[in-house]
Amino acid sequence: MKKIQWAAALVLASMVSFVQAITLPGPVVSADWLAANQSEVQILEVRGDVASYVRSPEFEVDKKTGKKMLVEVGGHISDSSLLDFKKVRADRMIDGKKIKYLIPEKADFEKIIQAVGVNSDKPIVLVPIGLDISDVDEALRAYWQFKVYGEDNIAVLDGGMAGWLAEGREFVVSPSTKTGGNWTAKAERKELIANSEQVASASKSGKVNLIDARQPAQFFGLSKRDYVGAYGHIAGAKELAPELLAKTSKGALYFWDKNTYNALLTANGINPKSPAISYCNSGHLAAGGWFVLSELVGNKSTKLYDGSLYLWTLEGRPLVGVPLN
Repeated sequence: MKKIQWAAALVLASMVSFVQAITLPGPVVSADWLAANQSEVQILEVRGDVASYVRSPEFEVDKKTGKKMLVEVGGHISDSSLLDFKKVRADRMIDGKKIKYLIPEKADFEKIIQAVGVNSDKPIVLVPIGLDISDVDEALRAYWQFKVYGEDNIAVLDGGMAGWLAEGREFVVSPSTKTGGNWTAKAERKELIANSEQVASASKSGKVNLIDARQPAQFFGLSKRDYVGAYGHIAGAKELAPELLAKTSKGALYFWDKNTYNALLTANGINPKSPAISYCNSGHLAAGGWFVLSELVGNKSTKLYDGSLYLWTLEGRPLVGVPLN
């Protein structure tokens, strides 16, 4: 009888634990939701400017209204970890060539994430700085890599740290001491990664949306990054400029709703329901296009071209653009 009671107690305890486990509301969480569930998740701040993690934020007071306005993000949410965006991507060998900016091998990515103290037992909320779409895309690139390696219990904080500070929420400037996490990859979803041959096929056939996630000047070939070997865009691509991907409120960037994204995509000649490949210069801004289509619009037939135009032009593949003087 005692054995039966003991077994029943174990079952009950496990059921209570299951019921109490927090469920993320979707790929994006609000500051209100995070504040209410802060102890139930792991907060991972993704930053290229790692010094800002321990630097006090800067505010200005509007002389007319007396309101305090955020000028520069600093500090971080209590009990968060810091992920250096410069360490998120890696050099890898492709056809005997060392290629920069690529997703790390599975074992290497596990080490990166474990080193900052992330575990497998709680949901993960990624926090960008949130002032510029480029820093938002840092978190979205990390999100995509987590997804490639099977992590589904993950979301991004809408508004980022900028929104958190603009709302007057608490922050700290102490260094993170978290190390030795046990996070492990649960899968390797190669279907989320486009290679050069798939991009070339999409360019030729027109059956897959090629989405260029760069600024118009780069899309049309008026300017380029120094590591990209030619001017312009891949033939057949449609532009989805990064400045279209989020709205500004109190200095922070927030995502639009699904209907707005569907309208923006359609207005740019992109069918929201068709298979798609997002690219940019190196695979950083492309994460924004991928996130919008895959996670917010719900088009799961969306890939990211890792290496993007850096790899494309390194392979001697052509771009098209407007004539330059």
